[in-house]
Amino acid sequence: MQQPLLQINNLSVDFVTDDSVTHALQNINITVNRGEIVAIVGESGSGKSVTSLSVLQLLPSPPAVFKAGEILLNTDGRNLDILKLPKEQLAGIRGNKVAMIFQEPMTSLNPVLTCGTQVIEAIILHKKISYTEAKKQAIALFEKVQLPSPITMIDRYPHQLSGGQKQRVMIAMAMSCEPSLLICDEPTTALDVTVQKNILLLLKELQVQNNMGVIFITHDLSVVAEIADKVVVMYKGKIVEQGIAEQLFKQPQHPYTKALLACRPGLHGKGERLPVVSDFMEVTNEGEIIEKITDKKVLTDDSNRVTDSIVPSTVNSQLSSLLSVRNLKVWYPSKKSFLGKVLAYTKAVDDVSFDVYEGETLGLVGESGCGKSTLGRAILNLINVTDGSILFKGEDLRTVNAKRLTALRKDLQIIFQDPYSSLNPRVTIGDAIAEPLEVHKIINTAKARKEKVIELLEKVNLKAEHYNRYPHEFSGGQRQRIVIARALALQPSFIICDESVSALDVSVQAQVLNLLNDLKKEFGFTAIFISHDLSVVRYISDRIMVMQKGKIEELGSAEQVYNNPQSSYTKRLIDSIPKGVIIG
Repeated sequence: MQQPLLQINNLSVDFVTDDSVTHALQNINITVNRGEIVAIVGESGSGKSVTSLSVLQLLPSPPAVFKAGEILLNTDGRNLDILKLPKEQLAGIRGNKVAMIFQEPMTSLNPVLTCGTQVIEAIILHKKISYTEAKKQAIALFEKVQLPSPITMIDRYPHQLSGGQKQRVMIAMAMSCEPSLLICDEPTTALDVTVQKNILLLLKELQVQNNMGVIFITHDLSVVAEIADKVVVMYKGKIVEQGIAEQLFKQPQHPYTKALLACRPGLHGKGERLPVVSDFMEVTNEGEIIEKITDKKVLTDDSNRVTDSIVPSTVNSQLSSLLSVRNLKVWYPSKKSFLGKVLAYTKAVDDVSFDVYEGETLGLVGESGCGKSTLGRAILNLINVTDGSILFKGEDLRTVNAKRLTALRKDLQIIFQDPYSSLNPRVTIGDAIAEPLEVHKIINTAKARKEKVIELLEKVNLKAEHYNRYPHEFSGGQRQRIVIARALALQPSFIICDESVSALDVSVQAQVLNLLNDLKKEFGFTAIFISHDLSVVRYISDRIMVMQKGKIEELGSAEQVYNNPQSSYTKRLIDSIPKGVIIG
């Protein structure tokens, strides 16, 4: 019988600092065979990435301390304990026998070196061949991962490639030495559904061709259902359930697994409250998990989706238009003559017209680069507009004077995609939320502003004691709640949510979507919800507008666009959504 490629036995890892000891991994046991894809799933902080980084010994030590266990890699017929290997031998294994694709390719690729140089460097390091031969192999790898014009791509820098293309370069680099084990750490989390589908198909194809073992780390169970042979479910450093993928999805045993399966928005009707982890389980002070008896169901794919509990708004000519965009253009010069004359433009937004009606949520979807975020920022006058009109409550935001625009701004707010970068790291979250109240002279005294901020924090399920804390002291989901509170501080009538849940774990995403629905009922604001995830947009929106290459491809009610798309592009987006058999 063939020996396992990788065996992680009773692995425990602590992070030790002067102040505390964090038990990052507790008694982990995982086996990976050749030709097998093992998915590790769980929320942020569950220990997924710590497990993968332990295999390659990439955790900084200190603070990481390997308390117990072994990591056995079968290479050349021998089992090597990774934890006991000297640095020189580890260097020979990294990238050669075991390769890794990291979550964020832009931070993994060197911005001052061409993509080709970085792949060639890896090949020469491990294969000890000439530069000319290594370059030939790099071009062949670029062809294998289906990069356009591989010879041209060799000489391009990372910033000149799209997110999907950069991820393909990372895959080419990982595959350059034909590793026995490939570790993929959230390789598709931030990608559009169409790019994600292509990357998944590519990884599966390469895995079969090379008979590799693959560890695939993700929090998206729909992706796992598409690609994995076995699944390991982790929660707070422990494995709570593992088994054959199909079996685990059909009959989940642990309440945490059931919760992850149940809280995906694509399985629920518009306005219906999404299940969250706390509906299925509670954790005692001693860390014991107790299952709750619940009527929440773990659903299959869209065919078994619960009927909409709230009838979507029917938009007609009798409803008043809060925002009216007409013939909007945002063009950027892409080519100039020697004398500076513009010869060609990049048309980020190209002659776009639509209305947003009072009280509705308009979903805006499309792939990266289609113009979604540019359109959102153009509406708020955050970027220069080339042509067209933006009427908000009858006033053209492009022609009003600066004083009037400042006054209107308190009625127009935006929730950015990355809450961490939109918060000043040197300012407490209390002061960050209070600032717009002071700037717009809504509340004049510091004491009254603090009381208002604490009220807002409680509305987004945070606490009064959080007022004096800084952004880095919060989780991703909590930071998203903070920027939502800041956006609501001025009680705006119109909010743009720009990819506000795309980077969140599925359970945290459910909490934030529930929160947005609750706040929308309470404050009655109108919203544009920008996302590349059609299932999320369908759940939260009354209508959906699809964009491609700066133009509106399709516009209609959420159910109509999702269930009966008219555009071939929309059909392609919907077909790319993972729809694995997930049953409970």
